[in-house]
Amino acid sequence: MPRPPGHGSAFEPRRREIIDTAAELFARRGYAATGITEICDAVGLARGALYYYIGSKEQLLVEIQSAVLVPLLEASHAIAALDVRPVVRLRLLSELLLEQIVLRLNHIWVYEHDYRQLSAENQATLVAQRHAFEGVVTELLSAAVAAGEFREMDVDLGMLQFLNMHNHTYQWVRPSGRWSVQDLSEQYCATLFRGFAAPGYDPSTIEEETARYRAEHPDLPTLAPVTAAPA
Repeated sequence: MPRPPGHGSAFEPRRREIIDTAAELFARRGYAATGITEICDAVGLARGALYYYIGSKEQLLVEIQSAVLVPLLEASHAIAALDVRPVVRLRLLSELLLEQIVLRLNHIWVYEHDYRQLSAENQATLVAQRHAFEGVVTELLSAAVAAGEFREMDVDLGMLQFLNMHNHTYQWVRPSGRWSVQDLSEQYCATLFRGFAAPGYDPSTIEEETARYRAEHPDLPTLAPVTAAPA
C-alpha cells in the first residue's frame, strides 16, 4: 500500500520492520494461527498504530509475497535481456533465485505455505507474478534449445525441473551453512545442464564463461529492495 501523505522518512523503514517481523511469526506459527495481538506485541505497537502502518493483516501477507516476487521479477527480466548465451543467463538466473531464497527464508516459507490464505483477487495477482517468472525460465530454455546448447525437449517440463530443484532449497538451507549460494547454483546447474545438453555441447564451460561475463559486466542485475506493494 502507498505511504499516506505527511509521513517522514522513518515511516517506510518502520513499516518494513513490521512486515519482516510478521514474516518471521507467520513462518514459525503459520498465518492463520498468528493473531494481530501477537504481531503488535512483537513490534511494540498498539492495534490502531499497527493498522496505521499496514492497513490489515492480509496486507501484511501481500507485502511478504511482494518482497519475494517483485524484485525477483524485475531482476530476472533484466537477466533475460542480457546479450550473452542463454545457458549463461540461466546460470545467472539460478544464482539470483537462490540468493532471494537465502536472503528471505521467512518470507519464502510464508510465500510457499500461506498464499492460499489470500483473497481471490490477491491470489490472482500472486499467481500472475509466479507465471511471469516461470515464463522467463521457459523462454531461456527455449533460447538454449534454439541455440543448440540444449536438446529438443518439452520446455514446460524443463522449467518445472529447474524450479523444483531450486524452490525446495528453503526447507533446509541456512545463510551461514555449508554451501554458499554460488556453490548451490553451480551444482544445480551442472546437474540440470548435463541432462539438458544437446549432443556435442559441453556444459562444463559454463562456470568459466559465467565468471568471465561477471568480470566484464560488474553492473549485472541484482535484487533491489521492495518498498511497498500496490494497495
